[in-house]
Amino acid sequence: MSFDLRAPARTVVGATAKELGDKLGIVTVEDLLRHYPRRYYARGELTDLARLRPGELVTLQATVQSVNGRQIRSKLHKLDVVVTDGHAKMTLTFFNQAWRAKSLLVGHEAFFAGKVEVFRNHLTLTNPEVALDDDAEDFAGGLMPVYPATAKLPSWRLYKAVKVALDVALADGPLDDPVPAGVRARLGLLPLHEALWLVHRPNTREDVARARERLTYDEAFVLQVVMAMRRAESTALPATPRGSTSAGLLDAFDARLPFRLTDGQQEVSAAITADLARDHPMHRLLQGEVGSGKTVVALRAMLAVVDTGGQAALLAPTEVLAQQHHRSITTMLGPMAERGMLGGSELGTRVALLTGSQGTAARRANLLDVLSGDAGIVVGTHALIQDTVEFQDLGLVVVDEQHRFGVEQRDALRGKAAVPPHLLVMTATPIPRTVAMTVFGDLDVSTLTELPAGRSPITSHVVPTSEKPHFLERAWQRVREEVAAGHQVYVVCPRIGGDDATADTDEAEAPASDEPTTSLRPAVAVLDVAPMLVDGPLAGLRVDVLHGRLPSDVKDDVMRRFAAGDVDVLVATTVVEVGVDVANATAMVVMDADRFGISQLHQLRGRVGRGTAAGLCLLVTDTEPGTPARERLDAVAATLDGFELSRLDLEARREGDVLGASQSGRRSSLRLLSVLRDEKVIVTAREDATAVVAADPTLAANPALLAAVDVVLSQERADYLEKA
Repeated sequence: MSFDLRAPARTVVGATAKELGDKLGIVTVEDLLRHYPRRYYARGELTDLARLRPGELVTLQATVQSVNGRQIRSKLHKLDVVVTDGHAKMTLTFFNQAWRAKSLLVGHEAFFAGKVEVFRNHLTLTNPEVALDDDAEDFAGGLMPVYPATAKLPSWRLYKAVKVALDVALADGPLDDPVPAGVRARLGLLPLHEALWLVHRPNTREDVARARERLTYDEAFVLQVVMAMRRAESTALPATPRGSTSAGLLDAFDARLPFRLTDGQQEVSAAITADLARDHPMHRLLQGEVGSGKTVVALRAMLAVVDTGGQAALLAPTEVLAQQHHRSITTMLGPMAERGMLGGSELGTRVALLTGSQGTAARRANLLDVLSGDAGIVVGTHALIQDTVEFQDLGLVVVDEQHRFGVEQRDALRGKAAVPPHLLVMTATPIPRTVAMTVFGDLDVSTLTELPAGRSPITSHVVPTSEKPHFLERAWQRVREEVAAGHQVYVVCPRIGGDDATADTDEAEAPASDEPTTSLRPAVAVLDVAPMLVDGPLAGLRVDVLHGRLPSDVKDDVMRRFAAGDVDVLVATTVVEVGVDVANATAMVVMDADRFGISQLHQLRGRVGRGTAAGLCLLVTDTEPGTPARERLDAVAATLDGFELSRLDLEARREGDVLGASQSGRRSSLRLLSVLRDEKVIVTAREDATAVVAADPTLAANPALLAAVDVVLSQERADYLEKA
């Protein structure tokens, strides 16, 4: 019987396990063995000191050039050790460690680990960890692995811990392998035990490449098996077929549409119609460019379900978006949204709205309409999930902005149906194909790429206030010009503001980006910018504010007046990021645009240019040219291609963030696999995983694979899949 890699790390490394867990999140032996080296040195290959950067944790191999110590105060001794790689020099400083002068001998090589700092314009390490060349002589073969480390756990200590774990884990022979032998043979992949050995103890660069190839495939394969099992489980569930009916609400809606659906909308609608007619639940992701018409496609699906006597629920992440969906759906349906009401059509239904801050009377009336089935379409926020909400026959769940919800929230709403309902999730953030296959691999993916006829182009410009302060004055002039032409404008700020600094954000709103910005001052706020504009450059215009802390009825009133043209300039937070559709709004000024991520800026920009007039987006920033924050803004201004921008956005972030690890606070299981770079690996793994699960749905014949799947699905690591 082979070693169980799920054993606690403390069983093989003893007391070191606590440091591994506290500092690096390493809990099991497998965690330790999958803590892969980030690079390798050939024995005797010194570190290139010229490539070091301030702030990074490093492990150096360098030659001691000089050692000088002196007492600088009565109780403080300073030892300066100059090391070199043969080209550049670096001074390492040790305080109260005079004894090191006896071991750090001139001409000898040693290893040093610490954080690179700047002192008097020179790079240095202060009190670094030290390993003499003799201490590191047990490093593998011709290559020395360098591990992701911490100040208290230098690379060589990690190497020694991994060495012990390898010896213990492989003492009883080869490890049980999650990748079937047939798959390994066809792809020419190493067995797991060989791959783990060679990634940690390689003799050649070829050893490293072969090991990483196998271990990268591991990650893709196990993830795709998880997705394949979910697809198989959903296919096995029963569902009520919701086949289309003639002369119903859907046909009447199509007849009153003032425009022709795009080819893409028709194609996706046909796929959804076919899904709804099956006797197992639809699980489909609908993604598309900003303004590509996803809402119309979703509404057609909801009407198809209503035509069969069922109900459809649309779950939105914010009250503003829920109210906007409710408003746009009732507008598009017209009299068909008012069945049983004065002036309503008998061929129709009702559209109910449920939000957390709704008045008691309105909420009670809407709950009754939902329970009785009079409301065929129900739009709401998290309030839809509450126990008091009961449906007569929930047939379709539509989740807008899927990434804002956890799977448990989505399933809580689906659980309100007697029979598993069909599921349509939507995202306005375009997702590269490989990310969709990895994160949403249990869903069929439909993509809308073309914009409806009549949509106008959007011009974007960066307004660099640090270099050209007068450009901001010109921006406000452009706002006045748009209003003078009969149009409306958004001004977006990262914060709400007010006296309570802790309440500057709203959980219901999308947060401003946590990507680094070079600005040290607080971000500008709605409650500061609005009065400044009213008393200054936009004096005389009708200016109003919108943010997440306003009461629900106030937010709804502001949006209604803005949509009706009674507000010239709306100063808002990111509550307007998605779903808000005011055709007469032609310009947007984003204040402190560097505080937002690439995809978020693209979403915000999509609120303008939704009518026949051209759109304008001005990205205001005080960041300097050449900084990462400024480069993000330049990228957004340079293209309207959301898929290209999403790729740039993801490339700029850690791979774990793509899968949601930063939101969950847990470690991503992806160490080597890049969901952007390794497309061929992911495609191959998906095909292999589908075949394996089809032949063995419970994985009874491959307990090692089942154990690997259990690790992914465990509570400790599930969030990166579920909440991505």
